[in-house]
Amino acid sequence: MKVLIDINHPAHVHFFRNPIAQLCAAGHEVLVTGRDKDVAVPLLNELNIPFVLISAQGKGGILSLVRELIVRDWCLGRTAHSYAPDVMCAIGGTFVAHVGAILRIPSVVFYDTENAVLQNAITYPLASCVVVPRCYQGRIPSRRSLRYAGYHELSYLHPVYFKPNRELAIANGLAPEGDTFLLRLVSWQANHDLAERGWSAELVRRVVDKLSACGKVLISAEGALSADLEAYRYQGSVAAIHHVMAFCGCFVGESATMASECAVLGVPAAYVANTGRGYTDEQELRYGLVRNVRALSWDALEPVLQEMLDQPRAHWAGARRRLLEDTVDVAAYVTGRILGCGEAGRGGRCGLSEAA
Repeated sequence: MKVLIDINHPAHVHFFRNPIAQLCAAGHEVLVTGRDKDVAVPLLNELNIPFVLISAQGKGGILSLVRELIVRDWCLGRTAHSYAPDVMCAIGGTFVAHVGAILRIPSVVFYDTENAVLQNAITYPLASCVVVPRCYQGRIPSRRSLRYAGYHELSYLHPVYFKPNRELAIANGLAPEGDTFLLRLVSWQANHDLAERGWSAELVRRVVDKLSACGKVLISAEGALSADLEAYRYQGSVAAIHHVMAFCGCFVGESATMASECAVLGVPAAYVANTGRGYTDEQELRYGLVRNVRALSWDALEPVLQEMLDQPRAHWAGARRRLLEDTVDVAAYVTGRILGCGEAGRGGRCGLSEAA
């Protein structure tokens, strides 16, 4: 079977890397198409995943996103027409849904972000199959969708696939002794970020001051940092960040993805943003591994940080065990859904008769 996987974000590289390996090991042919966004291209290169680069992220704003949508649809269409895959898939999936509908190629869209209202409105009606976690709170096509028990981040951070290496973590910035804390600041240029705003410089400094009194602070940032904060920037390999993360005392940041990554690794996380996600809500309500902070203020965040700092490591390890017992092998599930859609053929039901 020929499979086309479209990558639009660094997190998508991680999500698909094990399904790609599983598909190739089973004798299937996989073509990866890429988008130059943040560290997506360096990550594909570090993981030795061959790919065809077909577009780059715009400068932000609705006009830039519309322009990129048109250009990327066109470029992906040409690539898919030449490659002639049996199935295409992506996270978010706008481009594979559009191209698949035009070329009559089945498309599988994996997604977990409810507040990407505009993107979902122009994607879900055209996708052959929409696959979401059980915690997804948005609307999905009733007859062309599946739910599963898990999170995107388990596709690459499940213990079946990922074994944290402390020596590698230290080589990439983890403190050899004492605690390390990870902050994440994002660029707010994604399509689901159009109504969002980021942290103030004052809030960043208050968080750094609080955590640096307890250990080493690392900041993973998509954009520029002020001179006084640049010394905290994460300088390690992009492919090693999860090894560092696994040994951190806690995570604080604007990235729901990285908050969820920490949760499935048993590291407490504070996701601090105006809008939420179904998966971080579930990780808070079911397991207590994430705290969702909606107010971008020190008064709202400080008690959450203190609560996380006060809990012993064993508390978080127990919460992670409960999470793993309650979820599936997401990488294997993703591989199964891709093959099910491809086997159903053009115009088929994408294996929707199979249990989630």
